[in-house]
Amino acid sequence: MSDDLQPIRESVRALCAKFPGEYWRALDRERAYPADFVKALTDAGYLAALIPEDYGGSGLTIRAASAILEEVHASGCNGAACHAQMYTMGTILRHGSPEQKKKYLPGIAKGELRLQAFGVTEPTSGTDTLSLRTIAKKDGNSAYVINGQKIWTSRAEYSDLMLLLARTTPREQAKKRTEGLSVFLVDMRNTKGLTIKPIRTMMNHATTEVFFDNLCVPAENLIGEEGQGFRYILSGMNAERILIASECIGDAKWFIGKASAYAKERNLFGRAIGQNQGVQFPIARAHMQMRAAELMVHEAAQLYEAGEDCGEEANMAKQLAAEASWAAADMCVQTHGGFGFAEEFDIERKFRETRLYTVAPISTNMVLSYIAEHVLGLPRSY
Repeated sequence: MSDDLQPIRESVRALCAKFPGEYWRALDRERAYPADFVKALTDAGYLAALIPEDYGGSGLTIRAASAILEEVHASGCNGAACHAQMYTMGTILRHGSPEQKKKYLPGIAKGELRLQAFGVTEPTSGTDTLSLRTIAKKDGNSAYVINGQKIWTSRAEYSDLMLLLARTTPREQAKKRTEGLSVFLVDMRNTKGLTIKPIRTMMNHATTEVFFDNLCVPAENLIGEEGQGFRYILSGMNAERILIASECIGDAKWFIGKASAYAKERNLFGRAIGQNQGVQFPIARAHMQMRAAELMVHEAAQLYEAGEDCGEEANMAKQLAAEASWAAADMCVQTHGGFGFAEEFDIERKFRETRLYTVAPISTNMVLSYIAEHVLGLPRSY
């Protein structure tokens, strides 16, 4: 833990203490959005952590943003309701025009605008992004007309803006496999041609399916150069991986802390169950796995801050942290026995929530394929 981040960590913990397990359990039962929690994070400036001060943000480092989300999850809360606002704005910041930055970033920083929806995945293509079918067709010089469908677009119901990846050049006409896709900033407050359908899942994740039916988007909302959108999206994925990995580290710490406390206080056969190696060894193993993943997260964040290529480290950090949090979750349930399944202990809720991260935002197999091809030099598998 870096000393310079300790004040941020303590401040986040203090904020999260106002949102105890009862708050999250009530939301979970109704699959409701944690509006009060998101507002508190917004008002405290945490969701604007990575927006430069010139645009009203905090201008903090990726390490600071990681610490914020780690503490949110280590406190028993869930940052998935709003974490995308911390990194999706990076596409505008890195590739948007001066006019776009001036128009949108200050509002996002203040919390007047929510940019939390990220429209990439489609039902037919899944993680094969280059095969997406949503089409954006130029209508004169002033607009694009968009038709298609996205799935697993989380927070679309609670976001004012969406970053949307759509095909502007037919795949067979694109010069390169990675060209022909463009990024648009869609104002979802204009719902004409836009339909959002919630998808109920095993956790309270506010994810949706979005349909575009002749949705008109002003040409000025094209980010960067037409046809280069895939490259723009990729440039922001390392930050996403690092921040999601930090959430997983926070989850793992929560599970380990919960299990350790229970193992000390729960007495059976005249002794604390934590005295039994069959109970203490899995907790110790989960701690070691978490710490190893945490070090990889720190390395990825440091490389990112230094402006160096960190694709290898960011992907490994996300994968190792997701596996560590899931292992810690399973261990925590096992330590608590039947109580691990009881709603009031919050374990079963966090168990469901942390399971997501071995699947999203990038699946295990995609990470392994990346490491195999780009790090180990093995033949491309897809």
